[in-house]
Amino acid sequence: MAAEKPTILIVEDEPPIIELVTFTLKGAGWNVAAVQNAGDAWDFIQQRLPQLILLDWMLPDQSGLRLLSRIRADRQFNELPIIMLTAKSMEEDKIAGLDNGADDYVTKPFSPRELTARINALLRRKTPEHSQTLMTAGNISLDPVSCSVSMNDEKIDIGHAEFKLLKFFLAHPDRVFSRSQLLDKVWGDHVVIEERTVDVHVLRLRKALKDAEHLIKTVRSVGYMLSTK
Repeated sequence: MAAEKPTILIVEDEPPIIELVTFTLKGAGWNVAAVQNAGDAWDFIQQRLPQLILLDWMLPDQSGLRLLSRIRADRQFNELPIIMLTAKSMEEDKIAGLDNGADDYVTKPFSPRELTARINALLRRKTPEHSQTLMTAGNISLDPVSCSVSMNDEKIDIGHAEFKLLKFFLAHPDRVFSRSQLLDKVWGDHVVIEERTVDVHVLRLRKALKDAEHLIKTVRSVGYMLSTK
């Protein structure tokens, strides 16, 4: 079963850096897209929202800092995780980047392993459902990289929609979500699905989890949650 991998957008005008970062991120299990200027980056995020942006400071058409400010000023995009990727290592530059809304800062030359670790840490913090690290609850474990779910170390069959739903629940344990919130967070607001379809997928998820179905709780008149207690 192939689940949809998170996409990371690289905004960088140096081909060797694009190549290195693309190779590193694909190896870590992400989809990667790259553009070489701020204008193309803006067009890209309006058509297809990435899970994270790696943004170079120096771009040919305008500074990455200016694009960062534009993204943060737009209600639709202002929560996007953004890491500044730049040769500028001066303290005041880092402060300027963070003041304008960057979530983190990686200075060139950088270690590919460090970059991967920073991305994982940021995604865990801001959008835990897009983390690529192993997720567990009770005797259930989900591996986002291999898109597999195991119970007592034995792989179980699970549908694509149920996988996404379980991954979201595991990322937000002990929190109740309404059907409309689950539709928005798991399927995205661009997908036309009725709220009662969520009930069907929750039912299928419980069936797939067999003895661990009790992890998925119904909260009357509110919605559903994954309980670890």
